[in-house]
Amino acid sequence: MKLDRMSFTVIGAGVAGLAVATALARSGARVRVCEQADAIREVGAGLQVTPNGAAVLAGLGLERRALDLGVRAEGIELRDHEEGARVLTLDFARRRHTNTHPYLYMHRADLIGLLAEAAADAGVEVELDARVAPPGAPEGTPAPEADLVIGADGLRSQVRAALNGDTQPFFTGQVAWRALVPVEAGAAPGAMAQLYMGPRRHVVFYPLRGGRLMNVVAVEERHSWVAEGWNHPDDPENLQDSFSDFHPAVRDLLARAEKVHIWGLFRHPVAPRWHGEGMAILGDAAHPTLPFLAQGANMALEDAWVLAHSLASADDMGSALAAYQGARIARVKRIVEAANRNARIYHMRHPLGRAALHTAMRLGGALAPGAALGRFDWLYGEDVTLP
Repeated sequence: MKLDRMSFTVIGAGVAGLAVATALARSGARVRVCEQADAIREVGAGLQVTPNGAAVLAGLGLERRALDLGVRAEGIELRDHEEGARVLTLDFARRRHTNTHPYLYMHRADLIGLLAEAAADAGVEVELDARVAPPGAPEGTPAPEADLVIGADGLRSQVRAALNGDTQPFFTGQVAWRALVPVEAGAAPGAMAQLYMGPRRHVVFYPLRGGRLMNVVAVEERHSWVAEGWNHPDDPENLQDSFSDFHPAVRDLLARAEKVHIWGLFRHPVAPRWHGEGMAILGDAAHPTLPFLAQGANMALEDAWVLAHSLASADDMGSALAAYQGARIARVKRIVEAANRNARIYHMRHPLGRAALHTAMRLGGALAPGAALGRFDWLYGEDVTLP
């Protein structure tokens, strides 16, 4: 299709929405992004741009700037929660794909700012404080006029609901805290993420913004329900109490957290329908995932590239959208399931089972140092920008 003759409305100015808007506008399309907030603010905390996501940033011409804004990751160290003993090191230098494209730790606001700047440069119109709805929404709700409305409107996507009806996620029995902790000059532990695994709990932290901040995510299994969404403040003492038996390095870091947020982790099914008459979805609107593989933003970037490419390559809208979903559905389902499995590994409950698992991981790491990370070559080695 000739995109320079078409118009698109994107609902949501997050990673998925800004990335797809930029890709479409660079192909000549007229693109409007509608964001219900009154500003694109510094929200959220850290995220990980893995090589498969960085490949899309490279395709958009943004990889070098992302390197300037982020911290290039060296790897991840998995540790025992009490003694702090290293169980396994995932060394990114051992894998080819982390040399082709970087693995980055970034503040979410820095990635959003980078994408917003790229969208503006491409001629995308961003409308703030805008509340729109997909075609077919109840009367009284303004529906955008466009050849295609793209729902990048997250977990509570109206476009997803219009395509698939209302679905009810279920509480996983897990909650997560997030915090940003200032780091004194010279005190950052390098660019190696630290992940401490304990019974029914884990903590991961890594540096942001040149090591001036430490991003902390702590997950605990519990029966009490907590609402979904990032912006529920909590008392830092609750976080500290839940991890009071962890290694002193963890306790000391959590003790310096002055502001924390908590959210419940809910499992959503991958949407069966990603497109319909005049509508399509991508990112969290199509396939929300648990945060145990750090792929939310990366799947959104991949979706954005594939959707824009499918629209530019096909002869008609129907075949373009079918090609888009067909190219993505199996991969995102595999990623979602892999994230679910990681939670079980991190939270091994029985002491003997946990000791046996950690011993096996140490032995495997000693005998074949690159094997553990190699299990994810299918994930990190994918480059959706290649022909």
